[in-house]
Amino acid sequence: MNTKLQCYLLVALLALPGVVRADDFYRGKTVRVIVGGSAGGGFDIYSRAMARHMAKHIPGNPTLIVENMTGAGTLIAAKYLHSSAKPDGLSFGMFNGALILGRVLGMKGIDFEVRELEFLGVPVQDNTVCALRKESGVANMDQWLAAKIPIKLGGLSPGNSTSDVARIIQTALNLPVQLVEGYKGTNEIRLAADAGELHGACWAWETLKVAWAKAIPAGEVNVVLQVTAKKISELPNVPMALDLAKTDEARQLLKAGAIDPAAIVRIYVTTPHTPKDRLIILRTAFAKTLVDPEFTAEANKANLDINPLTGDEVKKIVDDLFKLNPAVKSRLAAVLAPK
Repeated sequence: MNTKLQCYLLVALLALPGVVRADDFYRGKTVRVIVGGSAGGGFDIYSRAMARHMAKHIPGNPTLIVENMTGAGTLIAAKYLHSSAKPDGLSFGMFNGALILGRVLGMKGIDFEVRELEFLGVPVQDNTVCALRKESGVANMDQWLAAKIPIKLGGLSPGNSTSDVARIIQTALNLPVQLVEGYKGTNEIRLAADAGELHGACWAWETLKVAWAKAIPAGEVNVVLQVTAKKISELPNVPMALDLAKTDEARQLLKAGAIDPAAIVRIYVTTPHTPKDRLIILRTAFAKTLVDPEFTAEANKANLDINPLTGDEVKKIVDDLFKLNPAVKSRLAAVLAPK
């Protein structure tokens, strides 16, 4: 077990003394796991894998049922968890954490206080890449920069990372991009690209490499850009957006608008006002699942990366986003606004 995961589990276990009061609450209960993405997409893959193992780490061993609640770039699921799900500890879920940046920037529709949610953690911090089908005629960044027609990238909606990253790289790197939005999840984006409706998309390498597990080695899909803080070891020859940026403003847009929020894209939360003892149980079970040998074996087999953050670590990132420099915030808001 690596040091990061050991520390992660230790933090969660320190909270155990308060668990006794809720030991019997979950016995015979059903816990709903609300997933903002569609079936077969990256959010769904992680959530279903975790749900298969998490129940045994909750006292009383309840039944966990995954429900896909798609729409509006996972905003429907986020609003449901904030405002509609009962605050009883029987519902938790996952939405795209890029919505939190949208709330910081005052985006329309993100009209609830995200900081009221109770953060359980993040199973993996995303490393965003852009991948294009070979039919696009673009196999590298030199070809993309020189493209005479815009490259069609799929997105869910404004405020979702699939859309936001496309807008950020279009502005920061002066790339020819045509963003096509309205997809329900990354699986639908992949299917649309495979069908020729799109040239490709930008989303997390951690699930993109699973979605196109055969197409990438076969040369049918090319990963052409890394929108990351550091180079992914599996992609040593793929350039980083930060290295291609020609101005300080461009680098700031990439960092604040795409790279930093990627750490909390796969954010798991439960409802505001969840009883403290049940919140501790859910946070502890979440942490223990990520180091469960049976889960990690399944994750390794499915090529799912694990690089977690605790609920407290997620809260700090969220709080820092709300402290963004006003000038950067204003520019980001202009770039990310729907055109």
